[in-house]
Amino acid sequence: MKTAPFSRSPWTWVPTLYFAEGIPYVAVMSIAVIMYDRLSISHTDIAFYTAWLYLPWVIKPLWSPFVDILRTRRWWIVAMQFLVGAAMAGVALTLPAPFFFRATLAFFWLMAFSSSTHDIAADGFYMLALDTHQQSFFVGIRSTFYRIAMIAGQGLLVMLAGWLELFTRVEVAWSLTFGIMALLFFVFALYHLVLLPRPSGDRASVGRAADIGRGLCETFRSFFAKPGIGVALLFLLTYRLAEAQLVKMSSLFLLDERVDGGLALTTGQVGFVYGTVGVVALTLGGLVGGWAVARYGLRRCLWSMALLLTLPNLVYVYLSLVQPSSLAVVNVCVAVEQLGYGFGFTAYMLYMIIFSEGRHATAHYALCTAFMALGMMLPGMGAGWIADRIGYTLFFVWVMVCTLPVFVLLPFLKIPSDFGLKRAASSRS
Repeated sequence: MKTAPFSRSPWTWVPTLYFAEGIPYVAVMSIAVIMYDRLSISHTDIAFYTAWLYLPWVIKPLWSPFVDILRTRRWWIVAMQFLVGAAMAGVALTLPAPFFFRATLAFFWLMAFSSSTHDIAADGFYMLALDTHQQSFFVGIRSTFYRIAMIAGQGLLVMLAGWLELFTRVEVAWSLTFGIMALLFFVFALYHLVLLPRPSGDRASVGRAADIGRGLCETFRSFFAKPGIGVALLFLLTYRLAEAQLVKMSSLFLLDERVDGGLALTTGQVGFVYGTVGVVALTLGGLVGGWAVARYGLRRCLWSMALLLTLPNLVYVYLSLVQPSSLAVVNVCVAVEQLGYGFGFTAYMLYMIIFSEGRHATAHYALCTAFMALGMMLPGMGAGWIADRIGYTLFFVWVMVCTLPVFVLLPFLKIPSDFGLKRAASSRS
């Protein structure tokens, strides 16, 4: 039975909740890579160890049902925000230490597990605290503030660290940056402790552990029994094969000295390139991708989306060969790559929806996202090792080679001819 929504306006908590959801993900996946490079950690170690931080999102479906058992979703949200803040404070406090790499990695692991658990609780709470009309209205709001978190994390916070580097040692600059982030999350936790609603349906399901365990086994069994599961899994694991490696090395390429094959940008410039120009282009590409599917259907758009996801990676081959000194040229190249990625990624998300349809659709979609994270984790682990041995230009050529497997799989994907079309959606409603 649908519970009545809390009387306080969702505007008081939906934007802050999803901004808080985005920041730790960016910190783990992007900011950590840039920080470790500035602290002179080898590319091989950066790519390998930060790729492992995807693991909490890979195995998230295994413990997501138990979030319902132990406590309320509201409790999990507030508790995880406190833990994220504590993990960020741990990074800040251990950065000046001689053993900082091992210590900060441990805190990034805590941050990653807390963030992925926060994702589970926040999405479940959103559905409990809002009625269906409010859910539809605020879905765009939550996505917008998640994107704003991307800009704040990859852009403003990295630019802040770059500015602080001008006045102090690198480790102190990044320690101050993570200290500010920790303080922000403690404020978020206290704010949501007071202002999050208390819907009557948000309660722990005590005594259902055995039932949920059986349900989890049935979910896995039915997922791997789906027709075409082999092709689907190969597609989920290879569609971003090139991107998984590129994303680990692109910011390092921009930061590295020209004698090492990089572009020698400052930390602040990299924050601007990826955190503002890149995120805006990525968002625009996603919007255009959604419009294209609504207008022409996913089946007709699939090949063009795959091409636009992969071909723009050529800009990095160009950048590594020419090593332009113009920041404007770098911004244009990154914008082109991110625009194509945003457009092409739409097909990936929609295919996961198609493959998840039927009984256990929500749980099957969660399993698809787990394989999506695995497809980013495994290739990313070796990206630094490959780049260190063959250099940036050949590495980016290798990235282009890694775009080929997906085109072998595209003809075998089963996609309904009307999926995504507005007229088809209206006729079924």
